[in-house]
Parts: sequence; structure tokens; C-alpha cells
Amino acid sequence: QGYEGPLTGRDTKTILGLTVEIVYRQPGQKGFQVLPRRWVIERTLAWISRRRRCARDYERLPQHHATMVHWAAIIHMTRRLAHLPQHQPQDPKQPL
Repeated sequence: QGYEGPLTGRDTKTILGLTVEIVYRQPGQKGFQVLPRRWVIERTLAWISRRRRCARDYERLPQHHATMVHWAAIIHMTRRLAHLPQHQPQDPKQPL
């Protein structure tokens, strides 16, 4: 909700091919309320920040940090795949 920068409009769609949707609070809302699909972002950021080099700003260049985030995601996904049973297909709706 806090981001309303230049990549929220038509530029994102034309330049990156992405659609950015900002979810706002309901008018008059007080207190905490779960926002749709926010848990996906929060969970993914928690997985990435579990890696030491992604938890702090160690890298000099943004490209180096992006590489470390990619490596963290690869490590996480390969470890998840290694724990899957080989004889049963994984239901994407069920947690691991």
C-alpha cells in the first residue's frame, strides 16, 4: 500500500510486461485485517532473508544482490524438491 512510485501505471505494463496491483485498506477500516495474497509476499521474503547474504546489504552492486536473491531462491526450491516423495504427484494446493 505504501508504494505508489512510477512503476504502478502503464509504464510497468509496457516496459516490464507486468501488472502491479496495490491493495488498499477498506474505507473506515480500523485495526488489522488480512489483505488478499499478502501472505505469499511475506513468506517469500522470509525465505529469502533466511540466507545470510540476503539479510544484510553486503554487496556493492545491485546486480550482485539480485544474484544472491536468485541463489537463495534456487537453494530453497531445490531443498523443497528434494523432500518430495518420488512416487506421488504433488498437489499444488497442499503445503509441504
